[in-house]
Amino acid sequence: MTAKALGFREPMRNSLDSVSDRDFALEFLAIAAICGTHLSRLAEEIIIWSTPQFGFVRLSDSFSTGSSIMPQKKNPDAAELVRGKTGRINGHLVGLLTVMKGMPLTYGKDMQEDKESAFDTAETLDLMLAATTGMVRDMTVNSTVMKKAAGAGHATATDLADWLVRNLGLPFREAHHVTGRAVALAEEKKVGLEKLSLEDLRSIHSGITDDIFSVLAVQNSVKSRTSFGGTAPSEVRKQIRYWKKRLAKA
Repeated sequence: MTAKALGFREPMRNSLDSVSDRDFALEFLAIAAICGTHLSRLAEEIIIWSTPQFGFVRLSDSFSTGSSIMPQKKNPDAAELVRGKTGRINGHLVGLLTVMKGMPLTYGKDMQEDKESAFDTAETLDLMLAATTGMVRDMTVNSTVMKKAAGAGHATATDLADWLVRNLGLPFREAHHVTGRAVALAEEKKVGLEKLSLEDLRSIHSGITDDIFSVLAVQNSVKSRTSFGGTAPSEVRKQIRYWKKRLAKA
Protein backbone atom coordinates (compact mmCIF):
# COMPACT_ATOMS: atom_id res chain seq x y z
CA MET A 1 0.00 0.00 0.00
CA THR A 2 2.85 2.37 0.87
CA ALA A 3 4.68 1.63 -2.37
CA LYS A 4 1.51 2.23 -4.38
CA ALA A 5 0.77 5.50 -2.58
CA LEU A 6 4.31 6.75 -3.31
CA GLY A 7 4.15 5.74 -6.97
CA PHE A 8 6.79 3.00 -6.71
CA ARG A 9 6.67 -0.11 -8.87
CA GLU A 10 6.91 -2.39 -5.81
CA PRO A 11 8.24 -2.41 -2.24
CA MET A 12 11.89 -3.24 -1.51
CA ARG A 13 12.32 -7.00 -1.21
CA ASN A 14 15.01 -6.85 1.48
CA SER A 15 14.69 -4.65 4.55
CA LEU A 16 18.46 -4.43 5.12
CA ASP A 17 18.97 -3.35 1.53
CA SER A 18 16.31 -0.67 1.80
CA VAL A 19 17.99 0.87 4.88
CA SER A 20 21.60 0.51 3.78
CA ASP A 21 21.73 1.97 0.29
CA ARG A 22 21.18 5.31 -1.42
CA ASP A 23 20.80 3.88 -4.90
CA PHE A 24 17.79 6.09 -5.61
CA ALA A 25 19.90 9.20 -4.99
CA LEU A 26 22.91 7.84 -6.87
CA GLU A 27 20.77 6.90 -9.87
CA PHE A 28 19.24 10.38 -9.93
CA LEU A 29 22.68 12.00 -9.67
CA ALA A 30 24.03 9.73 -12.43
CA ILE A 31 21.14 10.59 -14.76
CA ALA A 32 21.57 14.29 -13.93
CA ALA A 33 25.31 14.06 -14.62
CA ILE A 34 24.69 12.43 -18.00
CA CYS A 35 22.07 15.04 -18.86
CA GLY A 36 24.38 17.80 -17.68
CA THR A 37 27.19 16.41 -19.84
CA HIS A 38 25.01 16.59 -22.94
CA LEU A 39 23.96 20.13 -22.06
CA SER A 40 27.62 21.04 -21.52
CA ARG A 41 28.61 19.68 -24.93
CA LEU A 42 25.84 21.70 -26.58
CA ALA A 43 26.92 24.76 -24.61
CA GLU A 44 30.51 24.23 -25.78
CA GLU A 45 29.35 24.19 -29.40
CA ILE A 46 27.29 27.35 -28.88
CA ILE A 47 30.34 29.06 -27.32
CA ILE A 48 32.56 28.09 -30.25
CA TRP A 49 29.90 28.81 -32.86
CA SER A 50 29.32 32.32 -31.48
CA THR A 51 32.98 33.36 -31.79
CA PRO A 52 33.96 35.73 -34.63
CA GLN A 53 36.12 32.95 -36.07
CA PHE A 54 33.02 30.80 -36.68
CA GLY A 55 30.08 33.20 -36.66
CA PHE A 56 27.55 30.39 -36.96
CA VAL A 57 25.16 31.74 -34.30
CA ARG A 58 24.52 34.94 -32.39
CA LEU A 59 23.07 34.87 -28.87
CA SER A 60 20.48 37.39 -27.78
CA ASP A 61 21.33 39.97 -25.11
CA SER A 62 19.15 38.01 -22.66
CA PHE A 63 21.73 35.21 -22.54
CA SER A 64 24.99 37.10 -23.02
CA THR A 65 26.79 40.12 -21.58
CA GLY A 66 29.31 42.68 -22.71
CA SER A 67 32.94 42.49 -21.71
CA SER A 68 34.07 44.65 -18.78
CA ILE A 69 37.11 45.81 -20.75
CA MET A 70 36.51 45.11 -24.45
CA PRO A 71 33.51 47.07 -25.79
CA GLN A 72 33.22 44.97 -28.94
CA LYS A 73 33.09 41.61 -27.13
CA LYS A 74 29.91 39.70 -26.40
CA ASN A 75 30.29 36.94 -23.81
CA PRO A 76 28.10 33.80 -24.04
CA ASP A 77 27.60 33.80 -20.27
CA ALA A 78 24.65 31.43 -20.09
CA ALA A 79 26.45 28.80 -22.16
CA GLU A 80 29.62 29.17 -20.11
CA LEU A 81 27.69 28.76 -16.86
CA VAL A 82 25.88 25.67 -18.17
CA ARG A 83 29.26 24.19 -19.09
CA GLY A 84 30.71 25.06 -15.68
CA LYS A 85 27.79 23.84 -13.59
CA THR A 86 28.11 20.38 -15.12
CA GLY A 87 31.27 19.98 -13.05
CA ARG A 88 29.23 20.80 -9.95
CA ILE A 89 26.73 18.04 -10.71
CA ASN A 90 29.48 15.56 -11.54
CA GLY A 91 31.11 16.47 -8.22
CA HIS A 92 27.92 15.67 -6.31
CA LEU A 93 27.76 12.23 -7.95
CA VAL A 94 31.38 11.43 -7.14
CA GLY A 95 30.93 12.85 -3.64
CA LEU A 96 28.01 10.59 -2.74
CA LEU A 97 29.66 7.56 -4.35
CA THR A 98 32.68 8.25 -2.15
CA VAL A 99 30.49 8.48 0.95
CA MET A 100 28.83 5.16 0.17
CA LYS A 101 31.95 3.21 -0.83
CA GLY A 102 33.05 2.56 2.77
CA MET A 103 29.66 2.12 4.43
CA PRO A 104 29.08 -1.19 6.24
CA LEU A 105 25.54 -2.50 6.55
CA THR A 106 23.24 -0.95 7.30
CA TYR A 107 22.76 2.74 8.21
CA GLY A 108 25.21 5.41 9.27
CA LYS A 109 24.92 9.16 9.73
CA ASP A 110 27.27 9.55 6.77
CA MET A 111 24.29 8.87 4.55
CA GLN A 112 22.75 12.20 5.45
CA GLU A 113 25.16 13.65 2.90
CA ASP A 114 22.74 12.54 0.17
CA LYS A 115 20.35 15.42 0.86
CA GLU A 116 22.56 18.37 -0.10
CA SER A 117 23.84 16.56 -3.19
CA ALA A 118 20.40 15.57 -4.47
CA PHE A 119 18.65 18.86 -3.74
CA ASP A 120 21.41 21.07 -5.15
CA THR A 121 21.68 18.88 -8.25
CA ALA A 122 17.93 19.15 -8.89
CA GLU A 123 18.01 22.94 -8.59
CA THR A 124 21.18 23.26 -10.70
CA LEU A 125 19.94 20.99 -13.48
CA ASP A 126 16.60 22.81 -13.58
CA LEU A 127 18.45 26.10 -14.08
CA MET A 128 20.71 24.60 -16.77
CA LEU A 129 17.72 23.26 -18.71
CA ALA A 130 15.95 26.62 -18.55
CA ALA A 131 19.08 28.50 -19.68
CA THR A 132 19.74 26.11 -22.55
CA THR A 133 16.13 26.24 -23.70
CA GLY A 134 16.22 30.02 -23.69
CA MET A 135 19.53 30.23 -25.54
CA VAL A 136 18.44 27.89 -28.32
CA ARG A 137 15.06 29.59 -28.68
CA ASP A 138 16.51 33.11 -28.90
CA MET A 139 19.74 32.62 -30.82
CA THR A 140 20.06 33.65 -34.45
CA VAL A 141 21.56 31.15 -36.88
CA ASN A 142 23.73 32.40 -39.74
CA SER A 143 22.80 29.72 -42.27
CA THR A 144 24.87 31.33 -45.05
CA VAL A 145 28.11 31.00 -43.10
CA MET A 146 27.22 27.48 -41.96
CA LYS A 147 26.50 26.32 -45.51
CA LYS A 148 29.83 27.68 -46.67
CA ALA A 149 31.66 25.93 -43.82
CA ALA A 150 29.87 22.65 -44.54
CA GLY A 151 31.65 22.39 -47.87
CA ALA A 152 35.09 23.25 -46.54
CA GLY A 153 37.85 20.67 -46.45
CA HIS A 154 36.51 18.77 -49.47
CA ALA A 155 33.64 17.37 -47.43
CA THR A 156 32.14 15.50 -50.39
CA ALA A 157 35.24 13.39 -51.07
CA THR A 158 33.49 10.29 -49.72
CA ASP A 159 30.58 10.96 -52.08
CA LEU A 160 33.06 11.02 -54.95
CA ALA A 161 34.51 7.68 -53.89
CA ASP A 162 31.02 6.18 -53.49
CA TRP A 163 30.06 7.40 -56.96
CA LEU A 164 33.13 5.72 -58.48
CA VAL A 165 32.18 2.44 -56.79
CA ARG A 166 28.49 2.69 -57.64
CA ASN A 167 28.72 3.95 -61.23
CA LEU A 168 32.06 2.66 -62.48
CA GLY A 169 32.28 -0.52 -60.44
CA LEU A 170 35.67 0.33 -59.00
CA PRO A 171 36.81 -1.48 -55.85
CA PHE A 172 36.67 0.97 -52.95
CA ARG A 173 40.44 0.72 -52.51
CA GLU A 174 40.93 2.04 -56.06
CA ALA A 175 38.12 4.61 -55.68
CA HIS A 176 39.83 5.86 -52.52
CA HIS A 177 43.08 6.31 -54.47
CA VAL A 178 41.34 8.14 -57.34
CA THR A 179 39.57 10.42 -54.88
CA GLY A 180 42.85 11.18 -53.15
CA ARG A 181 44.34 12.31 -56.46
CA ALA A 182 41.29 14.50 -57.10
CA VAL A 183 41.64 16.12 -53.68
CA ALA A 184 45.34 16.73 -54.33
CA LEU A 185 44.49 18.41 -57.66
CA ALA A 186 41.84 20.57 -55.98
CA GLU A 187 44.38 21.58 -53.33
CA GLU A 188 46.87 22.44 -56.03
CA LYS A 189 44.31 24.60 -57.84
CA LYS A 190 43.02 26.02 -54.52
CA VAL A 191 39.41 25.15 -55.31
CA GLY A 192 36.75 22.79 -53.98
CA LEU A 193 36.15 19.41 -55.58
CA GLU A 194 32.96 20.69 -57.18
CA LYS A 195 34.97 23.44 -58.92
CA LEU A 196 37.23 21.01 -60.78
CA SER A 197 36.37 20.73 -64.45
CA LEU A 198 35.25 17.50 -66.08
CA GLU A 199 38.55 17.48 -67.96
CA ASP A 200 40.42 17.72 -64.66
CA LEU A 201 38.55 14.76 -63.24
CA ARG A 202 38.82 12.70 -66.44
CA SER A 203 42.58 13.23 -66.39
CA ILE A 204 42.54 11.23 -63.17
CA HIS A 205 40.09 8.57 -64.37
CA SER A 206 38.73 8.46 -67.92
CA GLY A 207 35.45 6.84 -66.88
CA ILE A 208 34.20 9.88 -64.96
CA THR A 209 31.19 11.63 -66.53
CA ASP A 210 29.49 14.95 -65.84
CA ASP A 211 27.00 13.08 -63.62
CA ILE A 212 29.73 13.23 -60.97
CA PHE A 213 28.83 16.84 -60.23
CA SER A 214 25.43 15.77 -58.90
CA VAL A 215 27.14 14.26 -55.84
CA LEU A 216 29.83 16.88 -55.28
CA ALA A 217 27.39 19.55 -54.07
CA VAL A 218 27.10 19.61 -50.27
CA GLN A 219 23.31 19.91 -50.39
CA ASN A 220 23.02 16.75 -52.49
CA SER A 221 25.40 14.91 -50.18
CA VAL A 222 23.23 15.75 -47.18
CA LYS A 223 20.01 14.84 -48.99
CA SER A 224 21.37 11.47 -50.07
CA ARG A 225 21.67 10.16 -46.47
CA THR A 226 18.10 8.87 -46.30
CA SER A 227 18.65 5.88 -44.01
CA PHE A 228 16.93 5.89 -40.60
CA GLY A 229 18.38 8.71 -38.52
CA GLY A 230 20.29 10.09 -41.51
CA THR A 231 21.06 13.72 -42.33
CA ALA A 232 18.56 14.08 -45.18
CA PRO A 233 16.07 16.88 -44.39
CA SER A 234 13.21 14.40 -44.80
CA GLU A 235 14.71 12.15 -42.10
CA VAL A 236 15.46 15.09 -39.81
CA ARG A 237 11.86 16.26 -40.10
CA LYS A 238 10.66 12.75 -39.18
CA GLN A 239 12.78 12.84 -36.02
CA ILE A 240 11.49 16.31 -35.11
CA ARG A 241 7.90 15.10 -35.45
CA TYR A 242 8.68 11.97 -33.40
CA TRP A 243 10.28 13.84 -30.51
CA LYS A 244 7.65 16.56 -30.42
CA LYS A 245 4.97 13.87 -30.18
CA ARG A 246 6.88 11.96 -27.51
CA LEU A 247 7.62 15.05 -25.44
CA ALA A 248 3.97 16.10 -25.62
CA LYS A 249 3.08 12.83 -23.87
CA ALA A 250 5.71 13.25 -21.15
